[in-house]
Amino acid sequence: MQFLIRLAAAVAVIVLATQVGRALPKVGGLIATMPLTTLIVMLWLYSERPGDFAQMRNYTLGVLWGIGPSVMFFIVAFLCFRKQVSLPATLCASFGAWLAGAALHVWLLHGFRTQG
Repeated sequence: MQFLIRLAAAVAVIVLATQVGRALPKVGGLIATMPLTTLIVMLWLYSERPGDFAQMRNYTLGVLWGIGPSVMFFIVAFLCFRKQVSLPATLCASFGAWLAGAALHVWLLHGFRTQG
């Protein structure tokens, strides 16, 4: 049952952003980038392991480092759409940029952990 509640919450955020995005694309984009997902995950993680601040700290660090690859995704998507590149090609290029950023993320975090 808890899984279904989590699934419904995630779907609700996506549907809300899509519905608003139809009428107000920039506001829909703002809703989509709000830290709602992060907030929900933090609440669930904490409810499962109250007081485990190491887990919360590590999760938050992963989110902070994950912002870079996400920004790369959106910059590439924006540039592709500006040049009217097809959706499949735009998504491939954007996910490629995200994947490169994510690989760098993992590499940097590994180095950060071994030094800290």
